[in-house]
Amino acid sequence: MSMTVSFPKWVVTVLSTLALLAAFTFSQASSASASINYGEEVSESAKRYVGTPYKWGGTTPNGFDASGFTQYVYKTAATKMTIPRTSASQYHTGKAVKQSELKQGDLVFYATGQKGKVSFVGIYNGNGTFTGATSKGVKVVKMSDKYWKDRYVGAKRVIK
Repeated sequence: MSMTVSFPKWVVTVLSTLALLAAFTFSQASSASASINYGEEVSESAKRYVGTPYKWGGTTPNGFDASGFTQYVYKTAATKMTIPRTSASQYHTGKAVKQSELKQGDLVFYATGQKGKVSFVGIYNGNGTFTGATSKGVKVVKMSDKYWKDRYVGAKRVIK
């Protein structure tokens, strides 16, 4: 003996809709969210300009000087930050960071001219390297290289 129950189509549609609504209402929603690591993004953005020529006073991908490079990267990266124009001015912004506590995106400062006077800035990449507009163009540089190690002045974190 078999029994068949027949419902009008509209009843099936309404019940199906209510079942879906209940499922969405009472299920735990996944709260997936993406957050940007701004320091990592700044570092990766800086590396895209490796090979760009050095240009005294340069502030564009046609040619950069050290502080023009860091200023450009911070402005065009996801941070959209405006930092001062010169290395010395950039050194007076942000929070001082010990070399042992550097994070990607931190600014690292060097005295490449007069001893102790900030004249160069780069963007820390992690693993003891930074990207900067050197006299040979934008390069990734090891901070442990004798030239840079001897001229290191300090670092600043401008990303909150």
